[in-house]
Amino acid sequence: MNYEHLDPNKKDILIIDDMADNLRVLSSILTREGYNVRKALNWQMALTATQTLLPDLILLDIMMPEVDGYEICQTFKAWELTADIPVIFISALDDVFDKVKAFKVGGVDYITKPFEFQEVLVRVQNQLALRSARLEILKLNVELEHRVKQRTGELEKTLLKLQQEIDSRQKLQSQLLDIALHDSLTGLSNRVLFIRRLENALNRAKQESSYQFAVLFLDCDRFKVVNDSLGHPVGDELLIAIAHRLQACIIPVDTLARLGGDEFGILLENITDINIAIQVAERILQQLSLAFQLSRYEVFMNASIGISWGNKDYDRPEYLLRDADTAMYRAKAQGRANYHVFNPAMHQEAIQLLELENDLRRAVERREFLVYYQPIISLVTGRISGFEALVRWQHPIRGLISPIEFIPVAEETGLINAINTWVLQSACHQLSIWQHYPVTPEPLTMSVNLSARLFLQPNLVEQIDRIIYENKINPAYLELEITESVIMENTDAIKIILEKLKQRKIKLIMDDFGTGYSSLSYLHSFPLNALKIDKSFVKRMQENKENMGLVPAMIGIANSMGMSAIAEGVETQEQLAQLRSLNCNFAQGYLFSKPIEQRLAVELLTSAPQW
Repeated sequence: MNYEHLDPNKKDILIIDDMADNLRVLSSILTREGYNVRKALNWQMALTATQTLLPDLILLDIMMPEVDGYEICQTFKAWELTADIPVIFISALDDVFDKVKAFKVGGVDYITKPFEFQEVLVRVQNQLALRSARLEILKLNVELEHRVKQRTGELEKTLLKLQQEIDSRQKLQSQLLDIALHDSLTGLSNRVLFIRRLENALNRAKQESSYQFAVLFLDCDRFKVVNDSLGHPVGDELLIAIAHRLQACIIPVDTLARLGGDEFGILLENITDINIAIQVAERILQQLSLAFQLSRYEVFMNASIGISWGNKDYDRPEYLLRDADTAMYRAKAQGRANYHVFNPAMHQEAIQLLELENDLRRAVERREFLVYYQPIISLVTGRISGFEALVRWQHPIRGLISPIEFIPVAEETGLINAINTWVLQSACHQLSIWQHYPVTPEPLTMSVNLSARLFLQPNLVEQIDRIIYENKINPAYLELEITESVIMENTDAIKIILEKLKQRKIKLIMDDFGTGYSSLSYLHSFPLNALKIDKSFVKRMQENKENMGLVPAMIGIANSMGMSAIAEGVETQEQLAQLRSLNCNFAQGYLFSKPIEQRLAVELLTSAPQW
């Protein structure tokens, strides 16, 4: 920049920002307001600019390459020539601790991106005015040595002006601190202030053996439904109303905070035992169960509450809040509109679950899964008619892990899609190999379970087509097992997918029939080929030998609709005989074989057993 062209009568502002767009916008605004504006993209350019000509004001971004804004500001404040130049931070960082750090390193103001242009101009004007006042004082102090009597009045006026500026600044800082520690919507303490209060309570408990406290973590059930259906203004009005009811349930010495969204925290101090915290939780649940009369709507709301006892052995206040949060999720899992008191075992369970989830993510990447095969027996021939592919996890440390342990986690995290697709691919590949063995019965079917989550993928049918094509198997030998919950989610969409699979001659089996939303109406509506009778019903046959429970009815339903019946969990010869007497078509269970690895499945096929 040609500094000879700068107007010496204008205030000089240096903008330091690595984003060219930010420089261009700010420069344009300030230039229009009559300022000399210089720009620097990095620390080296900023240093050169200040060495060439000292600016009156510096606008400084925090997130800079190589040298961040905090370090640049500290350097300027350490250099005698630039120490008094006011620095206003401009940043997208909005955390109170970032702002506090900015003021600690010497910043005089902090503007959060995206900023209002008028706000920027006002703050720039204020800082330039304050700098001018300070320079004026310095000038007067020099002249004061020579003209003490003549300039006493002027000096008093200037000092008064300075004091007003200082008072205004202190008031502004106090307001900023208040904003930083309170929720703007409800006026309650926010998470930062709540953690501070928790820390104070924890320190007091360490010092005073008689002092006890508890933490409540509250999450509103179904708040998202209200927010999404009635709109954010109604959601905000409801949050304010909830805050008022919560405040009425505690005493002034306690702390109520909005932790974010529809989550609230309560610190109960100077209590004698956990029962007092439980009574507060029960009072809150009772109050929240009453209808909320908002300006335009009547809304019903409830909450789940976790309670953590203020043990002095906690190292950090965040851990207290974490454990109350864990207890809250346990309350939510137990049916919502409920409370639960934390115990240490729950934290250990949470850690183990997190470790399992992390291991499971790595397992998907490293392909640590195996497919085991359990034979399905034709009760007409007594021979193997097919296999069901069942996934197992070969953990590098824990060894073989049962799907009962990891499938729910896979479902919750969405990893089940990758696992399920891999099992389908592996099972079809194995079927293509077995179909070329001379000992393989014709036809040999392969049965694979499909997760309900898999049906949410828009390209599910295309994926199955690709797997069938790549492995060159006859789709008529592939059986896909689904649970009753699948077809209850989105009946029309699921029906279209199942019809496409049926067109490809793929067999469709209803797994665990009778354990879910059993309804004869949907059996008529979907193209199912077989019903799998859950092992719990097969087990009851021996307990109730007179009518054998519901198994005869289930087999009758399957036969009347032109479907096959497959009995799971067959473990005794007596059960096998009963199923044959009821004309059940197929069976599987430990009587025939437990799920086995591929090598043992081949040996079983080769031995050609008959039951």
